[in-house]
Amino acid sequence: MPTSFNESVIEEFRANGGKVGGPFEGGNLLLLTTTGAKSGTERTTPLAYVRHDDTLLVIGSNLGAPSHPHWYRNLLAHPVVRVELGTETFQALAVPAEGARREELFERAVRTAPGYADYQARTARSLPVVVLERAEPDGWEGPREVRTLADKIMEVHTWLRGQLRQVTAETEAHFAARAAHQGPGEPPAPGLGLQIRQRCLAFCQALRFHHTSEDAHVFPGMARYHPHLADTFARLTEEHRTVARIQDDLVALLAGIGIADPERFRTELDAMSRELNAHLDHEEKTIVPLLAQVPWPPPARASERPPEPPPRRS
Repeated sequence: MPTSFNESVIEEFRANGGKVGGPFEGGNLLLLTTTGAKSGTERTTPLAYVRHDDTLLVIGSNLGAPSHPHWYRNLLAHPVVRVELGTETFQALAVPAEGARREELFERAVRTAPGYADYQARTARSLPVVVLERAEPDGWEGPREVRTLADKIMEVHTWLRGQLRQVTAETEAHFAARAAHQGPGEPPAPGLGLQIRQRCLAFCQALRFHHTSEDAHVFPGMARYHPHLADTFARLTEEHRTVARIQDDLVALLAGIGIADPERFRTELDAMSRELNAHLDHEEKTIVPLLAQVPWPPPARASERPPEPPPRRS
């Protein structure tokens, strides 16, 4: 089967530490891996980028076509993406810029790569400007090196709490902006922004993955060694169902972001925050101490270990 142009660029990028020739030679190029909005399949796309402060900008130009590129539609459904930059690979939160910030960042991109202005001139749609923010644990106060399963769960908990604080802060900033625009004769303030939407989706998806991992793997394994904690595990699993229900309500609100009711949104977010923090507190008190001696990452199973070399002949 012939190799597509994108596939050949990806292979060359990975084989040469992020350097490629042809039309991309000497330019800023990264690989963006998104999750299909409908298929759930990972897709990797080579994209030009522009540096802005501590973030990376990618533009959904699609060469000036009338529709947005597939990778952009994918990241709206699954905001956490994987970025390959040179020899480095990391997760990032993809946040499309809006309003005045989008205009400012697009001008910044055009100053670096004037071709984006030509692409914008070819289409009536506004080319999306996506900010890629590193998705790393925020405010981690524990050991930098994760050695046990307890360390790993605490790292995840810390990241979840940090993301929830950011979502809450941005929501309150949004309400403050709405209040500043209220007045006689003034147009109504816009609905909840894409930035809040993306953070909420990323948070919900990460939390769901974390809970699924605990319910399917961590808790059953621990129950065999700590049968006296059966009631605790059952309570935690039930709490996961409660948090999942609140998440589903929040995601339903986000699906109609342009017409979302902000007051209902804040009520749902406050409820989820209280439930989640109480759940994490309980899990850290009852479960995490039991995992302090469990190594992370787990050792390979016997079937996954490389074969032993044959004995040397004397």
